Amino acid sequence: MNEWLLVIVAATVGSLLSLVGGLYLLYGKKGTVALQKLAVPFAAGALLAAAFLNLLPEAIESDSDGGQVVFATVLVGFILFFVLERGLSWFHHHHDEAETHVSRGRTAWLIIIGDTLHNFIDGLVIGAAFLVDPMTGIVATVAIAAHEVPQEIGDFGLLISKGLAKKQVLYVSLASALATVLGASLAFGVGSSLDLPLSILLSLAAGFFIYIAASDIIPTIHAETRRKVADIQTVVLIIGIVFVGLVANYAHSFMPDDHTHHGETHHHDDH
Repeated sequence: MNEWLLVIVAATVGSLLSLVGGLYLLYGKKGTVALQKLAVPFAAGALLAAAFLNLLPEAIESDSDGGQVVFATVLVGFILFFVLERGLSWFHHHHDEAETHVSRGRTAWLIIIGDTLHNFIDGLVIGAAFLVDPMTGIVATVAIAAHEVPQEIGDFGLLISKGLAKKQVLYVSLASALATVLGASLAFGVGSSLDLPLSILLSLAAGFFIYIAASDIIPTIHAETRRKVADIQTVVLIIGIVFVGLVANYAHSFMPDDHTHHGETHHHDDH
């Protein structure tokens, strides 16, 4: 399959899968809260596994300095997304108190714009991952889709609480999801043509994943007052790690041993 087509298909499928939780909230009868409580820790595990088992190893392999720049860039990425969140409130918080505080006074349009910007950043990460090889791109897409499921549940609920009809929520969410495809296409196109350093791109992406998991998602488990539910969430987090770890290992088993990174070869077919 053509690389461009694969990036677009993966970003599109990932975006549509991320809307599953929101659709269940709109049209399901019961179980949305339970779904979110399970989706949140699974997403944390998926993000951590993608960062530590896939993105960082690939970044170190791409770094001529043996990884020294990689870890510094991860820290920069972590702090960068912290500053973005504090300054612009782009990211949806999964724990109830923070969600109430952040969303109070926000209009429906601000929520939509914030979700669209977030989806665009997700797309940039997906596109950067595909610059390494298709399998790394797929692993990143799976992790991001897992994270987006509980986020979209929250965003759908907020938009309904702001007075939007179900069809309106669905339409604007689908439109917002297109930002992921745009971001992925932009990152892949620019990265392919400008010879951007893959180690830097992947390290920033890893910092993004680690920040979301550590500061936004995992605190939800700590905030859970029911011991049994928290224990279940912990198990689900581990399942998320194992699942994405297996996906990464299985996916890369299809890659030839002598494959080279897209960013290093920069081969293009002119015909």
